[in-house]
Amino acid sequence: MSGGTDPFVNWLPRPRPDDGIRVAVKDVVDVAGTPTGAGHPTWLATHNPANRDAVALAALLATGATMTGKTHTDELAYSLFGTNIHYGSLDNPRVPGHLTGGSSSGTAAAVAAGLADLGLGTDTAGSIRVPAAWCGLYGLRPSHARVSREGIVPLAPSYDVPALLADDPRILRAGASAILAPSGSTDEPWRLHLPADLWALADPEVRQALRPAVAALAGDRQTRSAPLFPGPSEHVGAFTARQGWEFWRAHGAWITRYQPEFGPGVGARVRAAAARSVADVAHADAVLATARSTLHRAVDGGTVLVFPTVPVPAPPRGEPAGPELRQRLLRLTCLASLAGLPALTVPAGRVAGRPVGLSLVGPVGGDEALLALV
Repeated sequence: MSGGTDPFVNWLPRPRPDDGIRVAVKDVVDVAGTPTGAGHPTWLATHNPANRDAVALAALLATGATMTGKTHTDELAYSLFGTNIHYGSLDNPRVPGHLTGGSSSGTAAAVAAGLADLGLGTDTAGSIRVPAAWCGLYGLRPSHARVSREGIVPLAPSYDVPALLADDPRILRAGASAILAPSGSTDEPWRLHLPADLWALADPEVRQALRPAVAALAGDRQTRSAPLFPGPSEHVGAFTARQGWEFWRAHGAWITRYQPEFGPGVGARVRAAAARSVADVAHADAVLATARSTLHRAVDGGTVLVFPTVPVPAPPRGEPAGPELRQRLLRLTCLASLAGLPALTVPAGRVAGRPVGLSLVGPVGGDEALLALV
């Protein structure tokens, strides 16, 4: 394992171009005969090699795809920045000297550097969409129930979903067709909703950079810009509370037994997760139910939500990426997660040479319709 330049945990022989799509696999996804490290050396040391491939990976390999290697991830995938105190932070191949984003950091770096055609990662709170946006890639978070999570280290099962990124939308569509369960809707959306409150969360330079892509996407479609949440909302805090509760249910016993070392950001979230009470989660679930209802109504009837994927372009690697930036990211990325909706981020502009992405969020099962838009 490397300290910040090589996205791969384990190299495999690089296939010839005619061997099919080359897939880079995030190191929370089981690969038969290979240990799953989950971004932490203690996890790696305390778990046996996987007996079989994760279901999503097996589906890709069944189409003729070839796995190129397993890729770095943030500690237990509990971050959005692509930093890891044990293995370093990867350099962004598209913007050298800047963060790749996480937690599917190595997957994005491998695809952005041309070492793989397709990245298989996970998205719980934006872990595919953030690195895709910062690396200038296409990224799909599928509808929550349409992809099996079997064989994947959990973070928060209510939000976890295997997810894909690629530099070519045709390859992304091919990967999606392999892993998505049937019954998706292909009806083309006829209206775009650009919520003013979500656009206001992004820096002015980001909003300006995305405007041409929005105009091209809009075409003859109806558009509206009414706020999605007209008043104050607690949904980000509620999302964080539920995520932490589920994380501790999944990993609390292992953490208590082995006392693994975590970096400052992940460590703070782990401690907060351990302290979550039943009352905390009951309140969070009530808030989330309201937010979920709002989001499902918003994408009903042929409407797609359109808003910035990230509020800022990729920060420099030496610049602290702390709680404030994480909260800004979550206010945009947690929406599709908490509602189980499909979300597609597309490379749609640059700010001072750094890529930024545009998010399209549709109804449950509308994954194919979103992919058809690009």
